Amino acid sequence: MPPKKKGAGDENKPPALIGRVGTSLKMGIVGLPNVGKSTFFNVLTKSEAEASNFPFCTINPNESRVPVPDQRLQYLFDYWKPLSKVPAFLNIVDIAGLVRGASEGTGLGNAFLSHIRECDGIFHVIRVFDDDEITHVDGDVNPVRDIQTILDELRLKDLQYVQGRLENLERLAVRGGDKAKKQEYEVMKKVDEVLNKGQHVRMLDWTDVEVEELNKHLLITAKPLIYLVNMSEKDYLRKKNKWLVKVKEYLDEQDRYAKVILFSGSFEYKLFEMGEEEKKKYLEDHKAESALEKIILSGYKALNLIYFFTAGEDEVKAWPVQIGTKAPQAAGKIHTDFEAGFIMAEVMRFDDFKEAGSEAAAKASGKYRQQGKNYIVEDGDIILFKFNAGAGLSSKKK
Repeated sequence: MPPKKKGAGDENKPPALIGRVGTSLKMGIVGLPNVGKSTFFNVLTKSEAEASNFPFCTINPNESRVPVPDQRLQYLFDYWKPLSKVPAFLNIVDIAGLVRGASEGTGLGNAFLSHIRECDGIFHVIRVFDDDEITHVDGDVNPVRDIQTILDELRLKDLQYVQGRLENLERLAVRGGDKAKKQEYEVMKKVDEVLNKGQHVRMLDWTDVEVEELNKHLLITAKPLIYLVNMSEKDYLRKKNKWLVKVKEYLDEQDRYAKVILFSGSFEYKLFEMGEEEKKKYLEDHKAESALEKIILSGYKALNLIYFFTAGEDEVKAWPVQIGTKAPQAAGKIHTDFEAGFIMAEVMRFDDFKEAGSEAAAKASGKYRQQGKNYIVEDGDIILFKFNAGAGLSSKKK
């Protein structure tokens, strides 16, 4: 069954993250060869990954990080004028193109799929542009077919893993009577059924107990996925392409809750090569905007990441934490002693600080709050942690 539509009360519930828990998480760029993955990676990270017109030109995954754009952080930079300015970052990995049969090893598929398994979320780049000089691995442009190819290869690779795991679990839990493995066995059986129906793990709702079991496995089909539809510059500027309706119809049926973002690699690369003034004028003349900021923010949110700020004349910094993180654990991101000796968190919401105009004014208006160990950090909180400096010290000399 497809997941139920979210009700109004579900919007505030943190989505379950199936996979690693942490803040150094990665989004992998995935797609067929020659769909624009490396060009997208280059303009996104301002780097120069090899981008050639033949399959498998990217063999080793290129990895970089990109600052997360945020006007709130820029406001704090301008207000404090600190010596050190540190934004949050999104880690990006460019993975070589997959082809049909990759799950069986075709086109170095096993190596490439292992690179995807090591990531925590997926940017799936889809080609809808025509260009006779850029060959398509299947001979012609058909994004619906291409989406299905990639989804099938990811699913089949997980199916191989799950079936192998089930054999071992059946031996331990069923024939061996190991009660500790019973729950994992039941969850893996359900995953096997889901994958055999042609669905991905992320497409279904899972209970907290099931998520706990799923988190023991880095299933590719459990990772959050964002579709990036790569258009020609002409089509992007006019927001029209003959494939867009067909892509929407397909995803509405097969992956209805997935996020889809339109962009143009050629347009972004043109902007990348321009100076700031030239870029500004070009965007104004064409009444257009870059899609990169939206893509970065969407990738960051897909990993269940938010951040709080520490701010002062020495440094303004965005500290990434996962949704649902409590104050002591957030303090531990700064230093483990902060968590061990946590006393309280003094918190201002960014909007309250900006509206008040200063920390003193925020305090005077009652917007500066003292929070205890059960406080759940919210995105954009400005926090000063108070802690017992001796609580985290060991007897060993530092």
